[in-house]
Amino acid sequence: MARTSITSRRRKVLHIVEILNSLVSVFNVVFMTCLRLSMLRIQINRPLSKSKEQKRLERMIWLNKLTRESDVVCVSQLRMDRSTFVRLCEMPQPITDDCDDNRWKPFKGCLGALDGTSIRVTPPSDQKPRYRTRKADIATNVLGVCCPNMQFIYVLLGWEGSAHDGRVPRDAISRPDGLKIPQGCYYLVDVGYCNAPGSLAPFRGQRYHLNEFHGHRPQSVAEYFNMKHSKARNVIERCFGLLKGRWKILASPSFFPITTQVRIILACCLLHNLIRKYMKVDPQELEQDEEDEIELEEQLVEEACLSHVSLTDEWYNFRDGLAHQMFNTRRETSNP
Repeated sequence: MARTSITSRRRKVLHIVEILNSLVSVFNVVFMTCLRLSMLRIQINRPLSKSKEQKRLERMIWLNKLTRESDVVCVSQLRMDRSTFVRLCEMPQPITDDCDDNRWKPFKGCLGALDGTSIRVTPPSDQKPRYRTRKADIATNVLGVCCPNMQFIYVLLGWEGSAHDGRVPRDAISRPDGLKIPQGCYYLVDVGYCNAPGSLAPFRGQRYHLNEFHGHRPQSVAEYFNMKHSKARNVIERCFGLLKGRWKILASPSFFPITTQVRIILACCLLHNLIRKYMKVDPQELEQDEEDEIELEEQLVEEACLSHVSLTDEWYNFRDGLAHQMFNTRRETSNP
């Protein structure tokens, strides 16, 4: 039998290789087609991504359903009954006409007071310049909002000490889960903040602090308004004083990570609220020089949810009208 030539064998090998390459190409096409079809099926079955507002609304509906069904369902899901959960989510109520607290009665629609304070922390070395305050302390800027009964409503933590006081509340209001101020309501703020819807500031260039009125009667509408404003807004100063006086861990910087230090501040605020709510007598408050000022107001009466902060003439007119109303009430009371 004659042997096949080398050229003939080489042709057969090349032919087999071409067939194999064709099969591989067909397999690749089929595989990629199947893969694309599978991906398309997954995309069709996958639900569309929800916005943050949609997710927040769904959570609110779910929580509302839990608190309306029964205590059994609420306890199984939230580990607390419905009445406890309602207290946990209790919202501040604005001052009304029937308010019996003389400090707050003139400020109808007011929810409380707002201010910032510095608490010393130990940030990473490369971040220390950002945390340096005007007084050269290394601290974090804490925004605190409290109601008239000296409980914190809202606390914003984490801002560096170098941040301007006016910048922090703007950030709090602009956040989706931040500070909510209903239309027509407001908080009392000091002169470091702007007088805009949602925040009522005192008159500039006039006496304001209570010790400045010691032995001096207010001589104008603006001074009388500032005295009343200072007496009510002092509640946030007392809150900060109790917070720092009670929890000594806030008196000096710790060496935990900065995120842990911020959480410690928040935990202290929550414990402060718990004590204010359930302790009938607070020893720390007795030790604090709470309102050492003379009851000037009574003596003088006997003698005589916003998404941004913007300045408006309407709000300035509101403050002017409120100041004149207070001053006229004082004169009517002193001159029956």
